[in-house]
Amino acid sequence: MECNGSFYAAFVFCIVILQSACGDISYSIPEEIKQGTIIGNIAGDLGVDVRTLSTRKARIDVERNRKRYCEINISKGELVVADRMDRESLCGKKASCILKLEVVLENPLELHRVSLHIQDINDNEPMFKKEVIKMEIQESTVKGARFSLDEAHDSDIGENAVKSYSLQINDHFVLNVDTKSDGRKYCELVLEKELDRESQQEIHLVLSALDGGSPQRSGTVAIHVTVLDANDNAPVFSDDLYKASLPEDSPLGAVVVTVSASDTDEGLHGEVVYELDHVSGDRNVFSLDRKTGEVRVIGHLDYEEESSYEIRISAKDGLGLASYATLMVDVTDVNDNAPEIFLKSLTDSIPENVPPGTQVGIFNVQDADSDHNRHVRCYIQQNTYSVYVTENNKPGSSLCSVSARDPDLRQNGTIIYSILPGEVNGVPLSSYLTVNGDTGAIQALRSFDYEQFRSFNVQVMARDNGSPPLTSNVTLCVFISDVNDHSPQILYPTPGISSPMTELIPKSASGGSLVSKVIAVDSDSGQNAWLSFHIIKSTEPGLFVIGLHSGEIRMQRDVSEQDSTKQNLIVAVKDNGQPPLSATCSMYLLISDNLAEVPELKDMAHEDGSTLTSYLIVALVSVCTFFFTFIIIILGVRYCRRRKPMPLFDSAVAIPSAYFPPSYGEVDVTGTLRSACNYDGYLTTGSRTSDFKFVSSYNQNTLPADQTLVKSAADFDEAFSDPDGSPQRSYNAYIEENNTAGQSLCSVAAQDPDWRQNGTVIYSLLAGKVNGSPVSSYLSVHGDTGVIQSVRSFDYEQFKSFKVY
Repeated sequence: MECNGSFYAAFVFCIVILQSACGDISYSIPEEIKQGTIIGNIAGDLGVDVRTLSTRKARIDVERNRKRYCEINISKGELVVADRMDRESLCGKKASCILKLEVVLENPLELHRVSLHIQDINDNEPMFKKEVIKMEIQESTVKGARFSLDEAHDSDIGENAVKSYSLQINDHFVLNVDTKSDGRKYCELVLEKELDRESQQEIHLVLSALDGGSPQRSGTVAIHVTVLDANDNAPVFSDDLYKASLPEDSPLGAVVVTVSASDTDEGLHGEVVYELDHVSGDRNVFSLDRKTGEVRVIGHLDYEEESSYEIRISAKDGLGLASYATLMVDVTDVNDNAPEIFLKSLTDSIPENVPPGTQVGIFNVQDADSDHNRHVRCYIQQNTYSVYVTENNKPGSSLCSVSARDPDLRQNGTIIYSILPGEVNGVPLSSYLTVNGDTGAIQALRSFDYEQFRSFNVQVMARDNGSPPLTSNVTLCVFISDVNDHSPQILYPTPGISSPMTELIPKSASGGSLVSKVIAVDSDSGQNAWLSFHIIKSTEPGLFVIGLHSGEIRMQRDVSEQDSTKQNLIVAVKDNGQPPLSATCSMYLLISDNLAEVPELKDMAHEDGSTLTSYLIVALVSVCTFFFTFIIIILGVRYCRRRKPMPLFDSAVAIPSAYFPPSYGEVDVTGTLRSACNYDGYLTTGSRTSDFKFVSSYNQNTLPADQTLVKSAADFDEAFSDPDGSPQRSYNAYIEENNTAGQSLCSVAAQDPDWRQNGTVIYSLLAGKVNGSPVSSYLSVHGDTGVIQSVRSFDYEQFKSFKVY
């Protein structure tokens, strides 16, 4: 389909148009009118009720990023001025200035074109390019000689443009005003009386230009005439009119044309200098070489903004005589603008029963180029697919299949499908869906839950097998449909409590009084979550009624003497799903003005009080028994400890080095043999003997010097075992709490039968933790002597024992 436009780009309507745009409406207003001025009654001219303008979202739409010069007063239906309108800025020198607007109405969609004819007012005065026109005229110039003057320019048009010129009264010159074929006025100085340089070397004149507006405006320029000696020939152009054509994408510096003028005089009188006298348009896009007459491009050309330029070029000799020529430059269009799509109106939601051909939106496609470059083809490209799946689906079920085509051959045309990385609720997409790389079939990997998420998007990539590989993506929108898989949940009366919820109703309650309310929710959505309440059983049928959708329980009639004091209601809450799910609850109602009048409640309170007293007595006896048993056990343990005999040890006495035999644990890569001693430390609160008590060591024997150890559990056990085969793996030491920091605890010693550096033993504590803190914050070992010291004071209440390696 091709869309062609005239002033604006054509409108493209999706599907089939039900109501087409109405005819144009035209208004004529002068430029520069104040903001808020009423242009016309747009509602009346369109035949639209003013009261419907707001609901139909009436608005003015303009092209691209142009200013919004008008707006609609929704309350009055009037078209008013919203911004300053300057005809010269909008249309320049065009004879007719029309501002096109578009009025968009919705429900139903309508598009109306509005044309504003901007009338020119006389708001600009004629202006000359220079403030002073300097001329040099030979005194030999004959009477009747004519000298062209710079033309005055007025931004206004028609009657408001330049209409006449006047010259200050003087003795030598008169003014001749003529009209060109295009209606422009130009003037010449005509020498009426010969000049005499000896009597007057300079002549000062004032030239005025007047427009035809009301009130009339004028502009002036000073003419400074210097009387010179003989220069009787002015430069002459080779052509009075030069024409050139160049594309709008011409590069900067491109030569447009070279103008040429000659002067038959010699010397200074024959030297010609070129100048740009006037260039149409607001932008400076051309330059002229004063010596060569070469015209070049120095600015960006845009056919859409200015399609032609008129340039007036002057050629002056060394003494000021000048002649003029005109250069007409036509700019040709190139396809340098891509089509732009503007959304005028689009219906957000469409009923499922909408008939085919219903208009759902309006798109405006514009191309700023002209002629065949602005012809566009419009089509809808589908790069998004929608898939609907019912919740609680089976894992592995097929959702849909995507397909792509590649016109290349062999491996360049082989397509491989994959799902791009993404997340759904913080979980990777790959755990929800999978795609067959060859067929494009998409399957679900897990069951979906509508209550967790209702939709998610997946990017599927199709990649060929070429080098380099080319790819294309498509968006898959997965929508999860709800099923009725949740029963209503009753919030009040609270479910799961042992005693029923009881409501008290006064005997004076009348019909329509609110008694209670059943509150329930449903995790489903839509009609599956619409709940209805029903009384399925009651003690007195007809006494109570429940709101179908509110759950409010009210008195259907007044309470009578025959009504039972205790009323039991069973209420069912049912959803609107297929099949419907329901839940029930019981309501216990007491008709009484005072709880004391209900004998059942009195007996219940008495029984509850007796039961509570019994529970308190049993709990007190149990606590006391446990406390006394714990005290007896503590006393027995302390007594047994004091009677146990223990060998004494004085920390000040040095331990023989042979007391701790070497125990080689492993061989590292450097060949150094390492030895580790394991101590169990126990803290006591009141030892009156020694600081340490060594019970046993790892081993009472030494290892042969030629024995090779490996990192196996069997070898390790063999090295640290007694001859009878029973392993001893630790030293036990005891120390009082509140010891002094830095106190020497003991000394360890190891032997290495190797020589020199291979037999040098270095001691260190292996990394570990005690009560969450490093071992090094409790103990330290001297690397050379093996003396172990405390780093801090120990507290029995914090920990009672720990191990050190």
